Amino acid sequence: RGVEGVEIVICPPFTAIAAVVEGAAGSAIAVGAQTCYSKASGAFTGEVSAQMVKDAGCRWVIVGHSERRQLFGETDEVANAKLRAALSAGLSVIFCVGETLEQRNSGDMDSVLRRQVLHGLKGLTVTELDRVALAYEPVWAIGTGVTATPEQAGEAHGFVRALVRAQFGEAAAESLRIQYGGSVKPDNAAELLSLPDVDGALVGGASLEVDSFSAIVAAGAAEIARAAR
Repeated sequence: RGVEGVEIVICPPFTAIAAVVEGAAGSAIAVGAQTCYSKASGAFTGEVSAQMVKDAGCRWVIVGHSERRQLFGETDEVANAKLRAALSAGLSVIFCVGETLEQRNSGDMDSVLRRQVLHGLKGLTVTELDRVALAYEPVWAIGTGVTATPEQAGEAHGFVRALVRAQFGEAAAESLRIQYGGSVKPDNAAELLSLPDVDGALVGGASLEVDSFSAIVAAGAAEIARAAR
């Protein structure tokens, strides 16, 4: 745990992992990678396996980020293979799902999220799910400065948790962490983190400024304190 119960994970580019691991040594900050490859070993020049990520000092890895899906053609099947490889290597996983603006406007949000969640988590046991945090990324709100309204975020998170409940049971759904990721900033973090089904934030651009990221962490700590009262 980090600041007052907030778990903090920093996910730098591959080339910076060693330096970040060294810098975070002795602190409560964990380190993760931004992706990994789905094969444990073999002749895959340029790829980085989950075991290599772990050997570099990471405890976490992000799988299925919207940019990996959009720019690099990663399918639900590829994301599932990467997820299972990461869990097999002993890593914990931030598994990303989310719809594009076109999919939301056409009424396909629910079907997209259902496919991404059910196909992405296919084959996992309840025990393995304990090492997975889901991250809901409304793709239309990433890096745009546009943030989902509390109602939009709450609806999507509740829908995702219901999918997990149907697949893995009530206990697994209640203990699952679902993060919101989409232009999270200091001025909206508190409101987003106060929503019943929002358990954290996947922070992008705002994490590049120390003061900005610290303010978001502080908002998380304040929400934990508020909920405990």
